[in-house]
Amino acid sequence: MRLDKYLKISRLIKRRTVANEACDAGRVSINGKTAKAGAEVKPGDILEISFGDKTVKAEILKVAETVKKEEAAELFRYL
Repeated sequence: MRLDKYLKISRLIKRRTVANEACDAGRVSINGKTAKAGAEVKPGDILEISFGDKTVKAEILKVAETVKKEEAAELFRYL
């Protein structure tokens, strides 16, 4: 699955366009490498997202095309 779509579905970032802009600005990395919006994500990858002076680090647990809002938190684990 594409990184920008995963960020939206997992609710780490609320909108796909915002996820796209964050990737283009170089604020998102997968396993320590800066990632583009079209990068593929898989379970076990470590995401790092910079929001201003705050950084969020999460491990991808599973990838799903669609998920209910209540179950979105099961897709990743904060580190």
